[in-house]
Amino acid sequence: MKQTILITGASSGIGLLIANQLHKNGFTVIGTSRNPESHQSSLPFKLIELDISSDQSINSFSERLFKHTDKLDVLINNAGYLVTGLAEETPIELGQKQFETNFWGTVKITNQLLPYFRKQKQGKIITVGSFLGLIGLPNVAFYSASKHSLEGYFKVLRFELSGFNIKVSMVEPLAFKTNIGNNSVPSEIKIDDYNLFRKQIAAFAKDLFDKAPSPEPVVSTVVKIIDLKNPKFNFPVGQGASFILTMQHYAYKLFENSILKQIKKFK
Repeated sequence: MKQTILITGASSGIGLLIANQLHKNGFTVIGTSRNPESHQSSLPFKLIELDISSDQSINSFSERLFKHTDKLDVLINNAGYLVTGLAEETPIELGQKQFETNFWGTVKITNQLLPYFRKQKQGKIITVGSFLGLIGLPNVAFYSASKHSLEGYFKVLRFELSGFNIKVSMVEPLAFKTNIGNNSVPSEIKIDDYNLFRKQIAAFAKDLFDKAPSPEPVVSTVVKIIDLKNPKFNFPVGQGASFILTMQHYAYKLFENSILKQIKKFK
């Protein structure tokens, strides 16, 4: 039987790529967008309005979703955005907004759909996190913290849902060419002591994204998880991911010095 898959944040970026690929593969795909009417005419799958930073939108979502389908097999949590800024320079209010969307919004929409998954005693929940949920880099403190929080939350949820045959997995992409950087929200606060380092990290980030590969491996990983009967929890994606994680866990000073050396080569 054809599986029905829900993807949040499916009107652009990696979410759109995943949705299009799953549609091509013959799945019934339903995506979400804050402004579905702006994108629906160009898409081969159904878009439903959802703003994961709005409780009103989240609380009404299940009712609206099941007007379009009578079943759901897979939830792919993909919606989110990027706040940039050095930790001390980022206002707490901006950090709270980052968490409200990336963490709490993801948790709330998942909780909206858990009763349905528990009732049918099967399903998959796949969350597109970030490699920055496994490591930390400068200039993305609140984004990284929100993604670390998702790792902890879904790690626990995987245990708690195991008795209902609901599989929980995280996908953690390294840097890939997407629109996340262009759509990021930067902090406007500048502290003079960080002027040189801020300039260097901006150049480092630009170089990283300029050289980043296209995100097809992320799409392939999500498709793989859907096809697996019993997927594992963590799926880091990107060249060198395993080596970087090994360095961080077993040779942190070497990892730290390597990152700082790459950043400080920019003048």
